[in-house]
Amino acid sequence: MRYGLIVLWMLLCSLNPATAQVSINFSTPGVHIGINLPVYPRLERVPGYPVYYAPSVSSNYFFFDGLYWVYEEDNWYESSWYNGPWRMVDPMYVPVYLLRVPVRYYRRAPVYFRGWRPNDPPRWDEHWGRTWEQRRSGWNQWDRNSAPAPAPLPAYQRQYSGNRYPQPAQQAQLESRNYRYQPREPVSQQHFQHQRSQVQSAPPRQQQSPQLAPQQYDSRRAAPAPRDQRAPGGQTDRGDRQPQQAPGAREQQPPRQPAADREPPGRERNRDQGRGNDNKDRNDRDKDDKEPKDRDRGRDRQ
Repeated sequence: MRYGLIVLWMLLCSLNPATAQVSINFSTPGVHIGINLPVYPRLERVPGYPVYYAPSVSSNYFFFDGLYWVYEEDNWYESSWYNGPWRMVDPMYVPVYLLRVPVRYYRRAPVYFRGWRPNDPPRWDEHWGRTWEQRRSGWNQWDRNSAPAPAPLPAYQRQYSGNRYPQPAQQAQLESRNYRYQPREPVSQQHFQHQRSQVQSAPPRQQQSPQLAPQQYDSRRAAPAPRDQRAPGGQTDRGDRQPQQAPGAREQQPPRQPAADREPPGRERNRDQGRGNDNKDRNDRDKDDKEPKDRDRGRDRQ
């Protein structure tokens, strides 16, 4: 019973409508499919189809709806630049006009194409089976007079070849500036939306702050000179010299005495003169007292 439910669930999953999400893995880097084009290839339109092919490229190389397409080893690959990187696309979601391209325009047709009519499209229903045929029913039924116009070729890519071929990040930026085509197919729409989201989410370039010109240099913000600095004469200055005042600073002076505590200049001079007179009178009195004593000592000796 359990295995029966599992089988039933797998059958239901295989019957999902073709409008499901396109199976393209954008998170992994592009795969290598053996194509290395040194220059932009020459593309020619398939008569009656909105598709271009590359007659000079030895591969099944096409351009449709703004993307390059390659059919290699039973897989379809797409890229927005002529030399990749390439991404695999599930056969369920390959655009229908690519599937309708006649066999004669496959420059490197696989072995199982043999015996098929050159002016008819490949028998994809026979090759990929009934499940694919059920989900892509009507792929080979269309009115040739109602075919849409082909997408414009991204001719700006001709100037990027060899060493000038851009990296994936640069490709998205160049594409957003130079190619304004609006795709119609779900595969192409998802690819272009992914490319434009990469450009919008890219961080802006940081601008370097301008340096000050020599005349704008502020000497007050300069780093102080080291303490152990040689002075003239070979002596070493270790901070025992008095610090020099900054230019423009005033010399420090002792605080001035308030005017109320200072005496007038004349009174201070009189006070000094009075002190001198007092000392003179004191010396005269001592001299007078000493003279009588000296006379008395002289009389006693006689």
